[in-house]
Amino acid sequence: MLQSFQNTDRNTVSFGHRLATSEAFKVLFREGMLLVEESAAYLDGEGRKDARQLSRGDALAYASESMRLTTRLMQLASWLLLQRAVNEGEMTQGQAAGDKHKVLLSRQELASAPDAFARLPQRLQDLALQSQRLQARIIHLDSLIYGAEPEAKTPVVLGQLDQLRAAFEHRAS
Repeated sequence: MLQSFQNTDRNTVSFGHRLATSEAFKVLFREGMLLVEESAAYLDGEGRKDARQLSRGDALAYASESMRLTTRLMQLASWLLLQRAVNEGEMTQGQAAGDKHKVLLSRQELASAPDAFARLPQRLQDLALQSQRLQARIIHLDSLIYGAEPEAKTPVVLGQLDQLRAAFEHRAS
């Protein structure tokens, strides 16, 4: 992955750092915080009504998906706030890199199997998918600024998640 280039003065210019301090970051920040607000409003309001209308199994999928959405958005908001603190001079990039271990930025897939996800309320589906797109953008920006992208889940972990999901779905039936 190309992270920087050499200019005629032989000074390294980081694309990630330039992007993180640009107007594009401000747009990303506003988009992320708006998604957090919209998700919270839905889950605390209309989403509760939607969840009550679901079958028991689908209600379990709703609960799993809403928890995953909330966790994903908390991670993303934490990262955005940390990077904004750097941009506003409240901390250095080095301090932020040291504090990054507190922000568990990782790829989180959907919590539900595709068929169960398709039965969830459309608004929850939209919020979950929007959060995944935002997650991918932030992870990419993080890798440009701080280095390698987080490791993907191993097949063993994915298999275990599938087994847990099947057990819960069977139990809810």
